[in-house]
Amino acid sequence: MATQADGGGLAGTDAVLARLAETIRARRSATADASYTRQLLDGGVPRCAKKFGEEAVEVVIAGLREDDAALKGEAADLLYHLLVLLEVRDVAIEDVLATLEKRMGLSGLDEKASRGRKES
Repeated sequence: MATQADGGGLAGTDAVLARLAETIRARRSATADASYTRQLLDGGVPRCAKKFGEEAVEVVIAGLREDDAALKGEAADLLYHLLVLLEVRDVAIEDVLATLEKRMGLSGLDEKASRGRKES
Protein backbone atom coordinates (compact mmCIF):
# COMPACT_ATOMS: atom_id res chain seq x y z
CA MET A 1 0.00 0.00 0.00
CA ALA A 2 1.26 3.47 -0.84
CA THR A 3 2.10 5.71 2.08
CA GLN A 4 3.17 9.27 2.47
CA ALA A 5 6.87 9.94 2.92
CA ASP A 6 6.22 10.76 6.59
CA GLY A 7 4.60 7.34 7.10
CA GLY A 8 1.20 8.96 7.62
CA GLY A 9 -0.58 6.73 5.12
CA LEU A 10 -3.31 8.17 2.99
CA ALA A 11 -5.01 10.13 5.75
CA GLY A 12 -6.10 13.50 4.47
CA THR A 13 -6.32 12.45 0.83
CA ASP A 14 -10.05 13.25 0.70
CA ALA A 15 -9.28 16.69 2.13
CA VAL A 16 -6.63 17.36 -0.51
CA LEU A 17 -9.02 16.41 -3.30
CA ALA A 18 -11.81 18.48 -1.76
CA ARG A 19 -9.51 21.53 -1.44
CA LEU A 20 -8.35 21.16 -5.04
CA ALA A 21 -11.96 20.78 -6.22
CA GLU A 22 -12.87 23.97 -4.35
CA THR A 23 -9.95 25.82 -5.95
CA ILE A 24 -11.09 24.64 -9.37
CA ARG A 25 -14.66 25.76 -8.59
CA ALA A 26 -13.34 29.18 -7.56
CA ARG A 27 -11.49 29.51 -10.88
CA ARG A 28 -14.86 29.79 -12.65
CA SER A 29 -14.84 33.44 -11.60
CA ALA A 30 -11.22 34.10 -12.61
CA THR A 31 -10.31 35.66 -15.92
CA ALA A 32 -9.26 33.31 -18.68
CA ASP A 33 -6.08 35.36 -19.10
CA ALA A 34 -5.05 34.56 -15.53
CA SER A 35 -6.30 30.98 -15.15
CA TYR A 36 -5.56 27.84 -17.15
CA THR A 37 -8.39 26.15 -15.26
CA ARG A 38 -10.82 28.84 -16.43
CA GLN A 39 -9.63 28.32 -20.02
CA LEU A 40 -10.39 24.61 -19.70
CA LEU A 41 -13.80 25.24 -18.16
CA ASP A 42 -14.62 27.75 -20.91
CA GLY A 43 -13.91 24.98 -23.43
CA GLY A 44 -16.77 22.98 -21.98
CA VAL A 45 -17.10 19.25 -21.62
CA PRO A 46 -15.41 18.38 -24.94
CA ARG A 47 -12.20 20.22 -24.11
CA CYS A 48 -12.09 18.99 -20.51
CA ALA A 49 -12.79 15.39 -21.52
CA LYS A 50 -10.16 15.50 -24.28
CA LYS A 51 -7.56 16.85 -21.88
CA PHE A 52 -8.45 14.19 -19.30
CA GLY A 53 -8.01 11.50 -21.96
CA GLU A 54 -4.62 12.89 -22.97
CA GLU A 55 -3.50 12.85 -19.36
CA ALA A 56 -4.74 9.27 -18.93
CA VAL A 57 -2.54 8.17 -21.84
CA GLU A 58 0.42 9.95 -20.24
CA VAL A 59 -0.22 8.04 -17.00
CA VAL A 60 -0.21 4.76 -18.93
CA ILE A 61 3.07 5.65 -20.60
CA ALA A 62 4.64 6.72 -17.30
CA GLY A 63 3.35 3.55 -15.67
CA LEU A 64 5.14 1.43 -18.23
CA ARG A 65 8.43 3.17 -17.55
CA GLU A 66 10.44 2.61 -14.42
CA ASP A 67 10.33 6.26 -13.39
CA ASP A 68 8.32 6.70 -10.21
CA ALA A 69 8.68 10.49 -10.25
CA ALA A 70 7.17 10.70 -13.74
CA LEU A 71 4.28 8.44 -12.73
CA LYS A 72 3.58 10.51 -9.63
CA GLY A 73 3.58 13.72 -11.64
CA GLU A 74 1.34 12.35 -14.38
CA ALA A 75 -1.02 10.82 -11.81
CA ALA A 76 -1.31 14.23 -10.12
CA ASP A 77 -2.07 15.82 -13.50
CA LEU A 78 -4.71 13.16 -14.13
CA LEU A 79 -6.43 13.82 -10.81
CA TYR A 80 -6.44 17.56 -11.51
CA HIS A 81 -7.98 17.06 -14.95
CA LEU A 82 -10.53 14.61 -13.53
CA LEU A 83 -11.60 17.29 -11.05
CA VAL A 84 -11.86 19.85 -13.86
CA LEU A 85 -14.04 17.44 -15.86
CA LEU A 86 -16.23 16.81 -12.83
CA GLU A 87 -16.56 20.55 -12.26
CA VAL A 88 -17.59 21.30 -15.83
CA ARG A 89 -20.24 18.56 -15.50
CA ASP A 90 -21.34 19.82 -12.04
CA VAL A 91 -20.47 16.51 -10.38
CA ALA A 92 -19.09 16.90 -6.87
CA ILE A 93 -15.96 14.97 -5.93
CA GLU A 94 -17.75 14.10 -2.70
CA ASP A 95 -20.34 12.20 -4.74
CA VAL A 96 -17.60 10.28 -6.53
CA LEU A 97 -15.92 9.44 -3.24
CA ALA A 98 -19.28 8.33 -1.79
CA THR A 99 -19.72 6.00 -4.76
CA LEU A 100 -16.24 4.63 -4.20
CA GLU A 101 -16.95 4.20 -0.49
CA LYS A 102 -20.05 2.12 -1.30
CA ARG A 103 -17.89 -0.19 -3.41
CA MET A 104 -15.39 -0.78 -0.63
CA GLY A 105 -15.51 -4.29 0.75
CA LEU A 106 -16.75 -5.83 -2.49
CA SER A 107 -14.46 -7.85 -4.66
CA GLY A 108 -13.84 -6.22 -8.02
CA LEU A 109 -15.68 -9.03 -9.77
CA ASP A 110 -18.70 -8.76 -7.47
CA GLU A 111 -18.77 -4.99 -7.85
CA LYS A 112 -18.69 -5.20 -11.65
CA ALA A 113 -21.46 -7.83 -11.62
CA SER A 114 -23.59 -5.58 -9.42
CA ARG A 115 -23.50 -2.90 -12.10
CA GLY A 116 -25.00 -5.35 -14.59
CA ARG A 117 -22.69 -4.63 -17.50
CA LYS A 118 -19.70 -6.35 -18.97
CA GLU A 119 -16.32 -4.67 -18.76
CA SER A 120 -12.91 -5.96 -19.67
